Amino acid sequence: MKKTGFLLFLLMFIVMMASVQDRAAAASAAGNVQIILDGTELKVAKDTKVTNVNGSTMVPFRVIGENLGFNVKWEQNSQKVLINKGSKSIELVVNQKNATVNGKKMTLDNPPLLQNSIVVVPVRFVSEQMGIHVSWDGANQTVYLTTTGSEPPKSGGGTGAGNGDVPVPDPSPGTRPSGGSSTTEPGEISDTSPTIPPASGNALISGISFSENRLMIATQGAALTPKVFKMSGPNRIVVDLPNAALSSDFLGGAAAGTGNQGQLDVSGYPDVRNIRYSLFSSSPSTVRVVIDLSYPKDYSVYSDPSGSGLVIVDLNKTDSTPGNPVGGNGKKVVVIDAGHGDQDPGTIGYSKKKEKDFNLAVAQKVGQLLEDEPDIDFVLTRSDDTFLKLEERARIANDLNADVFISIHANSAGSTSASGSETYYQRSASKSLASVMHKYLVKATGLSDRGVKYGNFHVIRETKMPAVLLEVGYLSNPKDEAALFTESLQNNVAQGIVSGIKEYLGIQ
Repeated sequence: MKKTGFLLFLLMFIVMMASVQDRAAAASAAGNVQIILDGTELKVAKDTKVTNVNGSTMVPFRVIGENLGFNVKWEQNSQKVLINKGSKSIELVVNQKNATVNGKKMTLDNPPLLQNSIVVVPVRFVSEQMGIHVSWDGANQTVYLTTTGSEPPKSGGGTGAGNGDVPVPDPSPGTRPSGGSSTTEPGEISDTSPTIPPASGNALISGISFSENRLMIATQGAALTPKVFKMSGPNRIVVDLPNAALSSDFLGGAAAGTGNQGQLDVSGYPDVRNIRYSLFSSSPSTVRVVIDLSYPKDYSVYSDPSGSGLVIVDLNKTDSTPGNPVGGNGKKVVVIDAGHGDQDPGTIGYSKKKEKDFNLAVAQKVGQLLEDEPDIDFVLTRSDDTFLKLEERARIANDLNADVFISIHANSAGSTSASGSETYYQRSASKSLASVMHKYLVKATGLSDRGVKYGNFHVIRETKMPAVLLEVGYLSNPKDEAALFTESLQNNVAQGIVSGIKEYLGIQ
């Protein structure tokens, strides 16, 4: 099975943040979170406190200016915070999740807030945009900021915070209980699911997802033997996972065994009406997942042969032959990342076109071309209009031990005159890949050559393999935007990306 974009949804569920976030929120609510800049604790006035809002560490914006060397300005009438340093500028607006960085629109997890006449801003977002590395020590409730050239600190104590970052909000929708369940049949999943304490030795369910007509259940710990069967009146497929429990991280930090249940938001699949899950039985502890069908449907069920613990119920197949795992077969592994997605549109173009749509269109075309490359396995971080956090995109590539990572984007500027293509790298190991990819990118677009540049972007910083971010053109420029949304340019860029990957990997 060459096409492996559907596997991305499994990987993003291995996000063990929730319990850390809860502990951080409790401590920081009392003002106990410390911020250390290059080994020195940042001091704030006695009447101001570092706070935690939905998992984001918020600091008074004056702290940013006084301690980090940024120029900061508060505009009372517009409720704006303006932050500048060198050629970098950030514009934040109180109570708004949209930020502007060098003229480019970006989305915040949490907006700036006005608290007791003091404006607080998310320290992680501001710092990383200014090129400062951010890491989180959950055991000591400390945020470490490291400027360029300094050695990032080692976190003390295992926190499960993933990538060492400041705690982030809950995983994407559909990865945890929705707070209710749909109409159910007797003995299936209902609002009165039993309270069952998880037994020791159980496997843990860390993620449930549905993509490309496949149900994917991510498991950890003991091996599972699923029991899958069909029922009618109404039509459904029932997946029982004996000796299993829902992990507390999957439940958003809630204790397992308290009537845990939920459903996935499934749309765009005519075969499926709904997907429900619950901790169903105590003898033994059993997780049940129900696929509510629109009509009778055959399926196959198998475990990922790579040993990842993934259980797959495939509605596209009628045999039990497992798909080929990514990697481990001598092929090069390539991860193609379409930037932004779903509620995050990326930049908005001159004629209101959305960057996320351009990025996805090109990524899909790259995937189609890579299908025909016998020496390459590939994964699309998203193959539809889905949102993934930056750390999830990097984790996909790292977990696959990919050979290269390519992130596709379109640019924006405050002026409509800015035009051209540019390629970014963050680590020296990625510079040669950037040079090769940029050569093909400029040739494919025919736009101005804006060069290969250093950029401290999360997805190319936190990936362990050579990684680049392509800014194909400027959507703020009417001519660039019109060209980028043509089929011919998108095809050329996709072919250029594939040609660059093959040259870099030495594939004929």
